[in-house]
Amino acid sequence: MIVAGLGFNSKATPDSLADALDATGYATSVSVLATPEDKIKAPVILDFAKSRGLLVLPIQPHQLEAVQTHTQSVVSRMMRRIGSVAEAAALAAAGPNAALLATRKISDDRTATCAIAKGATP
Repeated sequence: MIVAGLGFNSKATPDSLADALDATGYATSVSVLATPEDKIKAPVILDFAKSRGLLVLPIQPHQLEAVQTHTQSVVSRMMRRIGSVAEAAALAAAGPNAALLATRKISDDRTATCAIAKGATP
């Protein structure tokens, strides 16, 4: 299973999410999206998921905080006590022994991030 972990702020658009995902180089390989549970009903993620025909997995705060991320964002650290929302969401959703395929990439408008992880589950 290839998971795209997404982080975004209130100014993000579906194009912002697409830009961040495209920057990873794995846009056509993704089988599921993951984002923090409090963002799961945001219209931007729902619209983006629908346009790609993908399911969005909600990731609980304790799951995010349990993940060591490769990159460190000052904003993520302040808001969520984690280095990267995108990396943590991708790795948590991909399950035990997941591997990060692409570290956090930032959309051109700087409102969205995406990271890619591979898990053992199909």
